[in-house]
Amino acid sequence: MHTLYQITDTPLDPERLRAAIADPRSGAVATFIGVARNSFGGKEVLHLEYEAYAPMAELQLREIGTEIAKRWPAVTGVAIAHRVGRVEIGEASVALAVSAPHRGEALAACAHGIERLKATLPVWKKEVFADGSVWRENAGEDFRQRG
Repeated sequence: MHTLYQITDTPLDPERLRAAIADPRSGAVATFIGVARNSFGGKEVLHLEYEAYAPMAELQLREIGTEIAKRWPAVTGVAIAHRVGRVEIGEASVALAVSAPHRGEALAACAHGIERLKATLPVWKKEVFADGSVWRENAGEDFRQRG
């Protein structure tokens, strides 16, 4: 199986992920790209900032890939990348690509992968507003607020 797992402070390139998992046996590549949006809870978000301990986070990305491979044995590739540092509105903060012979497996595995990432990846997000900021765990829980 082709894989790519990355925590990076550079802009994400979904095409790079797709190319990393290209396989002549696969007729489908499903992708998910999560982008920074300009609002949360009715407040305008100016930008996001992400933090992670990269070795631990990349290990978790590998575990998600292994889980996908066990659950969908036909999958030929998994690539997952998450951004750290400052992310502007409209920029990608996470990207996931899964290749498989058929679309059903690729779509199901891709959906599962992003749900597992959101539930388990040790990455923290700071939403910056005009009047302060809020840190959130990946699962969406507030754990630190700054005024």
